[in-house]
Amino acid sequence: MKLSSFGTRLRAAAFVLAAAGALPLSAHAASITLYNAQHEQVANQLAKDFTQQTGIDVKIRTDEGPALAAQLIAEGAHTPADVYFTENSPELMLLEEKGLLAPVQPSTLAAIPARYNSPDGQWVGVTAREDVLAYNTAKLQPSQLPTSLFDLAKPEWKGKVGIAPSDADFLPLVSAVIAAKGEAQTLAWLKGLKDNSQVFDDDEGVVAAVNRGAVLTGIINNYYWARLHQEIGDKETRSAVWHFADGDLGALVNVSGAAVLKSAHNPDGAQRFLAYLVSERAQELMAKDHISFEYPLRPGVAADPINKPFDQLRPPALTVEQLGDDSAAGRLLREAGLL
Repeated sequence: MKLSSFGTRLRAAAFVLAAAGALPLSAHAASITLYNAQHEQVANQLAKDFTQQTGIDVKIRTDEGPALAAQLIAEGAHTPADVYFTENSPELMLLEEKGLLAPVQPSTLAAIPARYNSPDGQWVGVTAREDVLAYNTAKLQPSQLPTSLFDLAKPEWKGKVGIAPSDADFLPLVSAVIAAKGEAQTLAWLKGLKDNSQVFDDDEGVVAAVNRGAVLTGIINNYYWARLHQEIGDKETRSAVWHFADGDLGALVNVSGAAVLKSAHNPDGAQRFLAYLVSERAQELMAKDHISFEYPLRPGVAADPINKPFDQLRPPALTVEQLGDDSAAGRLLREAGLL
């Protein structure tokens, strides 16, 4: 006996629903777009592992953090991005202020100590890095190094310092000085630093120049020295890292974090990616990849042993809220003639 046309349609619909339920994800949910300002190799490695674990493909667009943040603001609700993963908290704070981020799932936030997350739960901390001085060990002894970041703007350091003010990693350091000392003192410090410094395009240029003795010391994030050492080995390494102590601003710890865009096309997949980033699996992967040399923020996951232990760092007591969104830092760098 033939089914009625209604019965045929009902059975066909049931078949489609059953087939869809058998699939792990719908075609729409099978991918996310990641705007990535982290190390490209690290992002690629994490994305590949995430896809293997979940079946969700990750399409990656990589650029500097401030550039991607500006792009997200310009694109607004029409951005193709689902997730933003960046090296420094000010870019995340800027997007939070603009109302572009979605709340992070509480279980994801809970994996990381609250001081490294968005104060309003709009993004989650993933890793951290410390500002340090790289110094040439053939030309300087630790006893000759400055005790404060501000010493580098004094006349005795003229011609001895390397900086990369156009590198995105330099902005949070300036923001820290603004938060602690105000704009007037920060501008004076920047002008002194300009008089004393050789300027490089990026932190890789700074640490390489220090290692070959072209400049005696330079302000960098810790992982740049570790990556250089990994590349050239003990025999060719003629530099070391100096950690400022006692909460000096030069020992700032910067937070790398990730957020889901409010306009995400695949919000569930995006939230799963954030949960993956703070999982023990992903945090161990980053700690042992010999690429990023950053500090995992999930408790119980140790950093690469080339780094000083995280619990021995003595950063200034500044919150991600106090660091702000880097807008004042960029303005003062331009006023000082460093940008």
